Amino acid sequence: MKTLLLLRHAKSSWGDPELDDHDRPLNARGRRDAPRIGRLVRDEEIEPDIVLCSTAERARETAEAVAEATGYSGEVRFLRALYLAGPREIVAALKGLEREIGTAMVVGHNPGLEELVQSLTGQSEHLPTAALARIALPIARFGDLVPSGRGKLVRIWRPKDLD
Repeated sequence: MKTLLLLRHAKSSWGDPELDDHDRPLNARGRRDAPRIGRLVRDEEIEPDIVLCSTAERARETAEAVAEATGYSGEVRFLRALYLAGPREIVAALKGLEREIGTAMVVGHNPGLEELVQSLTGQSEHLPTAALARIALPIARFGDLVPSGRGKLVRIWRPKDLD
């Protein structure tokens, strides 16, 4: 059994219309919500063995804030392939993980993350910014991952639920 944590990046800023989408940082709400999710990860004792993260600035800042709040000192892999990735690209990144990885976190974007939740679990769920989904996967290694609908959506945490 493997655990997959899917984290949509926290709320980003649209303050500079000239800024490329890839380079948009978090706004004030995003800078508040990301550490809250990190504390939740720590409190729920679901710290990942590895974090795979989009190279977008807003995803990077989210991953860094979550890592700091949890005290996570493991590896964070920043992958350009996860920028605005769909389920196929996310699954491909996960398939490359080492056999001993038990829990992986992906920090990425919608609609790809919502589509991945649906393809892995058969459930359609809304993931607002900074939402975290926990999925139990009936596989021995991430290399065996296929979007089969056999995963179990254990829980979704949304920032509004943490108030």
